[in-house]
Amino acid sequence: MKSKSTNNDESQQDRYRDLGLPSRKTSPWFDNVAKLITKATGKPLTFIMAFTLIIVWGISGPLFDFSDTWQLVINTGTTIITFLMVFVIQQSQNKDTLALQLKLNELIASQKNASNRLIDIEDLTEKELEVLKKFYVKLSDLAEKEKDLYSTHSLDEATKVHNSKRQQPST
Repeated sequence: MKSKSTNNDESQQDRYRDLGLPSRKTSPWFDNVAKLITKATGKPLTFIMAFTLIIVWGISGPLFDFSDTWQLVINTGTTIITFLMVFVIQQSQNKDTLALQLKLNELIASQKNASNRLIDIEDLTEKELEVLKKFYVKLSDLAEKEKDLYSTHSLDEATKVHNSKRQQPST
């Protein structure tokens, strides 16, 4: 008899397979390393260790007569760490952003009155986003004028109203 966690793992693997995704067990190595480094560097102990290293380096200055080599050690070390961390942080940021976008897409897609055109909004240009922002500011102004907290206006609703106005005969 299989344990409950084994069955749960298998059902999750089935969901990945149904979506055409690789199983979680075959996750790329950089993703795993980045996750590990991100978690480790975000802990207070890591900050304390880095801060302690800087203090020890500063205190050791007189021992090395504040030489160029003494300064080069800390400059080189911090530059290399910073350079590598940029890539690790960017990878984690990209993954988190994508996951957040997918969650928001699911919320939009699951709402009956929501505009599905907003699902891939992250692919729009900055100029297109500004146009949409102006639209939503107008919607906010309408809601404020109505003094109705539960009044809603969507992009699709506005389009329907616009189209109905265009179809009305001119007087």
